[in-house]
Amino acid sequence: MSGEVFIVGVGMTPFGRWPHRPLKSLVAEAVSMALEDVGTDVSTIGAAYFANSTQGHLDGQHMIRGQIALRPLGIEGIPVINVENACAGGSTAFALAVNHVRAGGCDIALAVGAEKMISPDRERMMSVFDSGWEIADSEANRARLTALGEGIEAPVGTTSPKPYSVFMDVYAAFARQHMRQFGSTQMQFASVAAKNHGHSVHNPLAQFRDAFSVEQVLAAAPITYPLTLPMCSPISDGAAAVIVASREGLRRLGIGEDRAIRVLASVIQTGSTRDPLASDKHLTALAAQRAYGEAGLGPNDVSVAEVHDATAVGEVIQTENLGFCAFGEGGVLAERGDTAIGGRIPVNPSGGLESKGHPIAATGLGQLHELVLQLRGQAGKRQVDGARVALAENGGGLFGIEEAVACITILGR
Repeated sequence: MSGEVFIVGVGMTPFGRWPHRPLKSLVAEAVSMALEDVGTDVSTIGAAYFANSTQGHLDGQHMIRGQIALRPLGIEGIPVINVENACAGGSTAFALAVNHVRAGGCDIALAVGAEKMISPDRERMMSVFDSGWEIADSEANRARLTALGEGIEAPVGTTSPKPYSVFMDVYAAFARQHMRQFGSTQMQFASVAAKNHGHSVHNPLAQFRDAFSVEQVLAAAPITYPLTLPMCSPISDGAAAVIVASREGLRRLGIGEDRAIRVLASVIQTGSTRDPLASDKHLTALAAQRAYGEAGLGPNDVSVAEVHDATAVGEVIQTENLGFCAFGEGGVLAERGDTAIGGRIPVNPSGGLESKGHPIAATGLGQLHELVLQLRGQAGKRQVDGARVALAENGGGLFGIEEAVACITILGR
């Protein structure tokens, strides 16, 4: 990898419901915290990448969202690039900022992700997800994706009568396919959710901080079989920011390498046409192979990971794609306790999307916020002992039979 890049500052608002806070307020808080973390001001920022996916649909604000959100902070006169890449927007903004610095465009760059998704108009709020796949082919999309779950019937009374995101039907289909193909169980998915909610108790930035037992997860209100409410990420407001720098940027900021976090790999992969049963061809599995190659590491080198658990089955599938276990064994991995803090490979010590929340374009940068704290040894009661290498996996959208995009970031001390 040419051109070393380091994370030098992170900031994140609490994720949750913020009906009376405008988007610019959330952005200002996250960016100010990142600048304070570095010990600098906006005058040192040479470029900014701003991720947002929902304000166009919800507010009618398109095209210049980043310029509008960042100029009140004094970020002007530099390149401000708007990024939209579904739930992977924040990680995409980060990758672009890293590449900008690596290419010599500037020494210090900012990546920001922010969303205001909570709306009193519930129908409009839920419909924001309809653009996460091809609108012109939406009925065929639904049929193709939900067909993946055929062969496992949903018991009576296991579908919510209340509106929920269409993506939950898709994740439920992924879960039933996993159950049919590998023998995974609803209890294993519940083990993931119980573990993540347990982690979130110690995360002051998490939207939900209540612990659940496996039995409580199974007995909770259904969404769509086999998913219950605690297995699913909520709709959220929030913002997160990450500042990256070159070695010259470290010198200008007066930051030693002992505090800077190295970016060992930053990979973006789009999906491709594949057989639904060819798990090894999943776009995240392919992206992970590229990222491990770029970092010169393997799955066994990873100390801690944050993965895109929009539902509990998402974590099961992604731990397999990342090589933390064999394909089909992600549920066993969670049920055994291997992915809990103190386990063999702690996953989602932040509480994950299920507990921390999911303001979609902020999610990937929220993952990096957690991993930077872990690598610095600043995560408090959720600290993973001896964390030296951290991996974030962030996906977005649906196209074909899988996510449309996946981002893998590997960080190290």
